[in-house]
Amino acid sequence: MQTRRKATPGTRIFAAAALIAANTFFLAAQSPVPTSSAQPSSTPPPSVAAGVFPRVQVHRGLRGTAYTVFEGTQPEAMGVEILGVLHNYLGPGQDMILARLAGAKPEYTGVVAGMSGSPVYIDGKLLGALSYRIGQFSKEPIAGITPIQQMFQVRDQPAEAASPLAAAASTSLTNSAASELTAATMQPIETPLIFSGFSPEAIKLWQEHLPTSSLSAVAGVGGGSSSEPQPEPLVPGSAVSAVLVRGDLNISATCTVTYIDTRQLLACGHPITQFGPVSMPMTKAEVLATLPSPLNAFKIINTTETVGAFTQDRQSAIGGLLGATARMIPVSVAVDRPGEEKGAHRKLHFEVIDNSQITPLALMVSIYQSLLANNSYTEESSYRMTSDIDIDGFPPVHIDSLVAPTDQLPASMQAALTIAQHFVQLYNNASRLTNIRSVNVEFEAIPGRQSLQIESVRSSANLIHPGDSIVIEATVRPYHGELRNLRIPVTLPTTLPPGALRVVVSDAATLDRITLFPRPGALPLDIGASIAQINSLHANDRLYVTLLEPSPQAVLDGRTLAALPISMANVFEPLRSNQEMSLSGESAIPVASVPAAGMLTGQQLISLQVE
Repeated sequence: MQTRRKATPGTRIFAAAALIAANTFFLAAQSPVPTSSAQPSSTPPPSVAAGVFPRVQVHRGLRGTAYTVFEGTQPEAMGVEILGVLHNYLGPGQDMILARLAGAKPEYTGVVAGMSGSPVYIDGKLLGALSYRIGQFSKEPIAGITPIQQMFQVRDQPAEAASPLAAAASTSLTNSAASELTAATMQPIETPLIFSGFSPEAIKLWQEHLPTSSLSAVAGVGGGSSSEPQPEPLVPGSAVSAVLVRGDLNISATCTVTYIDTRQLLACGHPITQFGPVSMPMTKAEVLATLPSPLNAFKIINTTETVGAFTQDRQSAIGGLLGATARMIPVSVAVDRPGEEKGAHRKLHFEVIDNSQITPLALMVSIYQSLLANNSYTEESSYRMTSDIDIDGFPPVHIDSLVAPTDQLPASMQAALTIAQHFVQLYNNASRLTNIRSVNVEFEAIPGRQSLQIESVRSSANLIHPGDSIVIEATVRPYHGELRNLRIPVTLPTTLPPGALRVVVSDAATLDRITLFPRPGALPLDIGASIAQINSLHANDRLYVTLLEPSPQAVLDGRTLAALPISMANVFEPLRSNQEMSLSGESAIPVASVPAAGMLTGQQLISLQVE
């Protein structure tokens, strides 16, 4: 998770001013939208056959018409006055046209999130799409227009299948950084990201990990059902949505159609993720209302029936194919609560898009929300988690754990982060050549903070012989509970050499760390080795005894080879030089474990003498 920055006096003053301004405009928004003698034209947007307005003829003073949906599904007209052209503003050869909007509604609402993509016509010919605005608190509805010729470059891109198999690091700014750098400059009109079925806590988690700045999270307003029919056809100016999560939980990003023909559609006039080739369900959308505010004006939207898939997400537009089907990853999350009858537990089914920028975050936030969505949820609940990730051509990946809350995080957050961490290790693995088929997670809720801390450790004997049986006793402290003693019978190996023997009594995390120690600079594990390593992780509700023997240990392809003969270590030395293997001079040999009846943390080291 990102570290919160301490608010300075300046940021607190700015936040207070913003809150006052937002409240003032919220009250104003309760009044009816002002009317004007110049009502929006009911004439539909011109057809594709009307042609394209020549870019070279654009100059200051031209007047035209833009179309967008303020309410319902019917696009409404608004006036446009061209102010000029910003040459190369979006990059070499990528111009932006500056314009002022006119009409009762745009002058009242300003440039709102969800308006991007609204087509602009001059003399009935398509000029481009409203796509940019100037900072926040603008007193006039001034917008930037992406020329349609630049958007057609997206339409004419050669067909390229979306590939989630190669991870791509996002170069977009986060919301906080973007707000600092673009407060007084042109920036993409925000794309409202509607969360249906999500609580404010889950949306906050999304915002803290948001990978792009053009997606504006909107909490509690809007909904989604990709199967609900909407008889009105998509036309230039209609609202259209790209779906990130669908099912019992829904996340969708909505903008406006700029261009549509019998096969293809262009929208937004700017990127959502700029990932390039994508695969996202494309749906129609209904605008319930347009909320005016200089701080965060946006459209309140319901997504409706699926009509195709977005296949391109690039600098000048997002492009989709009508009738196409997007690839999604099915996810199911079951939660058993105390007191519920067996089989009556809550189970959520949803799908997330297959995209390296969005999928891990969407999965994490959706799992987190699945745990919050119950009246019996409390921050002191613990969870026994059993999960499987199914990848084509590989054995199932098992992620099992007992998750208890800590002073820093509730168990629900830890569970979501744990699954996301391992999912990213697999999903972004450079050697993965097959698709992830499904993710299934089951939780058993346990009342209270089921955690324990190791306090002290002792042995029944300090002077030992190879093959002896001894008892290791550990004192553990439950959270807000009495001290308990755990006794672990240990049979020592018959091959122990004379001398000092170190014994680690620990939790699972410590054992995994000393048996699967990473070597700095080592090559990343391939997908098969990553799966083997995850499946070999130890359960965190047990107490472990591990011997540290003075013999070589190797970690190769995610597997640990302990107590290697010197001759074998010499054979492996070339692999070590090639960073394919980690080799240490001490072997960690687990010899015993017992249940701890809770999530155990801590470690103790004791020394014994072998005769």
